[in-house]
Amino acid sequence: MPSTATRRSAPERIAQITAAARSLALEAGLGAVTLRAVATEIGVAPALVAHYVPSMDVLVADTFAAIVGEELAEVEQISRRDSAASALAAVLASLLDDRRAEVTLVWVQSWSLGRRSEALAASVRDQMDTWRTFLAGVLDRGARAGEFRCDEPAAIAGQILGMVDGLNAHSLVGWQDASERTHLLLRSVEAMLELPPGRLIALIPDAADLPGALA
Repeated sequence: MPSTATRRSAPERIAQITAAARSLALEAGLGAVTLRAVATEIGVAPALVAHYVPSMDVLVADTFAAIVGEELAEVEQISRRDSAASALAAVLASLLDDRRAEVTLVWVQSWSLGRRSEALAASVRDQMDTWRTFLAGVLDRGARAGEFRCDEPAAIAGQILGMVDGLNAHSLVGWQDASERTHLLLRSVEAMLELPPGRLIALIPDAADLPGALA
């Protein structure tokens, strides 16, 4: 490590630290975002990072919020479909996509690490509330349009997200593949919304690749 760091303005240094924390979290999870690791990532002494980031708990919490916030922004784009049923199917299939493995690890670690960090725990609760509000909006739109039955959108959204979180946690140890997990989730949601079996499954682009998919 060089004995002296390149001089940067405070905003530049904070942006550099933020980017390093994000990179570490996506590569190895929130647990990898430590003072020493961030310092090594940007090639400075830990004391310099500590100067700009008085609380690593806050940095970890902010890193978590930024990553899952970016994911929600992507999912909101996916949900912009003509029908709520199509939006729901696309969103749920996307959330179980193996290409989101890095974000899945961030979510899973946030629940365990949040037990010892109130800053992270508060951020996780806020993000979970935001996700539930988003999904409840999709469900409410479908119910109002008569596409399916959903008398309690917020409650059903919470149940669905619980299933998504559980299935994604399973993916980290390779239990079932993405198509099997997606089929299991969508069939369960179809029952919750009183939809015919296979209705949501048929609405996702690669439905034919799912085990047990209906023709």
